[in-house]
Amino acid sequence: MVPLRGEGSPERVLRPRPIKPPIPSNLRAQEDYGFHLLPDPTVSGISSGRSTPLPPDAPPSEQSISSARKHARAQAKHRLFHTINYTPRVSHFDPSSDYRDFKGFFVLFWISLTIMVLTTFLRNIKDTGYPLRVQVWKLLSANVIQLAFSDGAMVLSTAVTLPLHKIFRSSARALRWRNGGIIIQSLYQCFWLALWVKWPFTLQWTWTAQVFFILHTLVLLMKMHSYAFYNGHLSESEKRLKSLDKPSDASLADVVKYPSSPTRQRNSTANRSIEKAEQEEKLEKLREDLASELTSPLGRVTYPENVTLWNYCDFVLCPTLCYELEYPRTPKIQWLELFYKTLAVFGCIFLLTLTSEEYIMPVLAESAGRLQHVTKLLDKGLILAETISMLLFPFMITFLLVFLVIFEYLLGAFAEITRFADRHFYSDWWNSSDWLEFSREWNIPVHHFLRRHVYFSSKTYFSNSIAMVITFLVSAFGHELIMGCITKKLRGYGFVAMMLQLPIVALQRSNLVRGRWVFNNACFWISMIMGLSLMCALYVLV
Repeated sequence: MVPLRGEGSPERVLRPRPIKPPIPSNLRAQEDYGFHLLPDPTVSGISSGRSTPLPPDAPPSEQSISSARKHARAQAKHRLFHTINYTPRVSHFDPSSDYRDFKGFFVLFWISLTIMVLTTFLRNIKDTGYPLRVQVWKLLSANVIQLAFSDGAMVLSTAVTLPLHKIFRSSARALRWRNGGIIIQSLYQCFWLALWVKWPFTLQWTWTAQVFFILHTLVLLMKMHSYAFYNGHLSESEKRLKSLDKPSDASLADVVKYPSSPTRQRNSTANRSIEKAEQEEKLEKLREDLASELTSPLGRVTYPENVTLWNYCDFVLCPTLCYELEYPRTPKIQWLELFYKTLAVFGCIFLLTLTSEEYIMPVLAESAGRLQHVTKLLDKGLILAETISMLLFPFMITFLLVFLVIFEYLLGAFAEITRFADRHFYSDWWNSSDWLEFSREWNIPVHHFLRRHVYFSSKTYFSNSIAMVITFLVSAFGHELIMGCITKKLRGYGFVAMMLQLPIVALQRSNLVRGRWVFNNACFWISMIMGLSLMCALYVLV
């Protein structure tokens, strides 16, 4: 303080020393660290000093909001601890939680695989001086040329279905679809399947080439069957519609609706009673139903406009096994998305081969050598049990990679190429509580095919339970065929395991365990992981 003497007065008056005004940014920094300065007398006591003052003629609503904001800032500035709002909530993993976004675990899965690959590289460099073993490179490069030409020939051989159908459609008697056409097509499919299943054994391919070839063989067989039988049904519907031009000789029975896949849904008129209708109304209804059956779900294609080579090639490329006259399409191809999915396909194939050669094949080779030197049944059982336990984790990784490479990346890439809009290739099968639910949600394209061409077709002649058994028989035969081609052994283990799912499903849906989701889901995962290891050990070692 500086003493000053006022004019005309002998008294001393103490006045404050003039200082520079503080910098606002410094004041904010000091306040952030808890150093509160003396309030500015020119600013209101409940203001932060930074708000724009309201004009005197501001509306009462704005004055109330401004006052509430100033009051809240003033209270927050003088609190020592941040306010935490507690409310009744459950954790994300709680059974009653509605939270469903766990994409971080998907990222963690890929990080874990990256760690596994790096660890394998370092171990191989230490042992051999190279990041990968020679066997992996031989498997990836073996039979590539033969596989490419053979697969191309197999795809071309399915196109025989197109001229066969044209013959069946133009024939009026012996070669008509419902007479001899369906027999000729079925015989050709049996001959075709036997030829291409035998082909890799004749050329003595590696197991990696056989896995791809047999899976593609079964896919093309289902596509060929769906195309031929659905168009055969449409050819019969077309003949019947034309026969109604002369109603005196035509049949007035109800229209046969082909078992539809979930993508083909319409309002059916089959339940409308026509018993008391007039003759003209009956004919009109039949014409309407037959015309509806010959028209695509989207209404832009009518049979036989679809019987072209272009349409067949498009169906072969589309990621579906059930033929339709028309599919929903996306506006354009997303080339960057296609590039990512293609890259992921080859990445997953590399990881599958690496997992098999580093963590599965050595275990099986060692166990096979040990089994040759033991004679006691107990010793063989112990070796088999040890082998299964060592294969649990590798087969869990293999199972997840197979799911990703097929249903997420490969089918997604073909959907992008063909602009196929319905990309619901799988559902949340990881939440399955029984095997029947898993079969519906794990592989939706195959489920649609079996439901449409096996289950519903069987229901025409048999009861629901027998139709379900037939469907499981067809599925079990396909799984046994795949395992036989991979291991070059026909043992029947896979067939028996598939058929055992029926009594297991009946037990899981009984009152004893029904409704216990956690228990049933745990049983599903345990049986899935142990079942894969058990099947591999049995086919290879026994």
